Amino acid sequence: MTNDPKPGCPMHAAPYNPATEGAQMSFDGRMSYGDYLHIDQILSAQRQLTPAHDEMLFIIQHQTSELWMKLALHELNAARQAIAASRTPEAFKMLARISRIFEQLNNAWDVLRTMTPSDYTTFREGLGQSSGFQSWQYRLIEYAVGNRNLAMLKPHAHRADLTALLEAELARPSLYDEALRHLARAGLPVPDDVLNRDLRQPWVVHEGVQRVWETVYRDPAQHWQAYELAEKLVDFEDYFRRWRFNHVTTVERVIGLKRGTGGTGGVSYLRRMLDVELFPELWHLRTTL
Repeated sequence: MTNDPKPGCPMHAAPYNPATEGAQMSFDGRMSYGDYLHIDQILSAQRQLTPAHDEMLFIIQHQTSELWMKLALHELNAARQAIAASRTPEAFKMLARISRIFEQLNNAWDVLRTMTPSDYTTFREGLGQSSGFQSWQYRLIEYAVGNRNLAMLKPHAHRADLTALLEAELARPSLYDEALRHLARAGLPVPDDVLNRDLRQPWVVHEGVQRVWETVYRDPAQHWQAYELAEKLVDFEDYFRRWRFNHVTTVERVIGLKRGTGGTGGVSYLRRMLDVELFPELWHLRTTL
């Protein structure tokens, strides 16, 4: 008795050919998937400076993070424009997407954490003074949402184009500024000094703003769009905080308390960033309600 499959069963079927159902199989002179996405250029950008096995992981982790941040900025800019034009339902979708982008960024730390301290030391010297805090896209995200630390312009001063980009961001209302302007247009008593503040300056906790948000949260049905906007902002900051926390724990797991390659205190610097609140009044009101 044999266990060989009978003729006609799937193991004896001819290999599936998608061309029989109309799939395009010839791309001579036509745009293919790789052409559209510039796959060759993307996959040729991982240039190791050492022979260390884990350097490839390190490069791809950071390059893909930059791609996700590019999309986050795309969505942030569109969300601000939508809020400024009082198209809040449109903005809600974009803000929800940004939260999911940061969920992806959070998941990426799980892959990087498979790199041990021994693995990292095999290529760390090859990084020179480069460090994640020098990411201009990350800086743009922080400026766009309202964390406008002017001292952080300096790491980009060697590039006039990047300095101009960051300065242009500082000259426009942040996401939080636009949210508060939307509340004012909706008839809520946002203080004038907030609406006319120096946009370049870091946000400072404002009791008047907290009172406005408390009004929204005490009667969500009356202020439903403002209430939903607030929760979308909190969702984003929640994911953003998790991303920062995962960054801290990953760095501590890999390098301990050593200084970062860019000269920062490493873990101590990152822990300090955990204390930064993007939309502080939305968190503080939870205690006072």
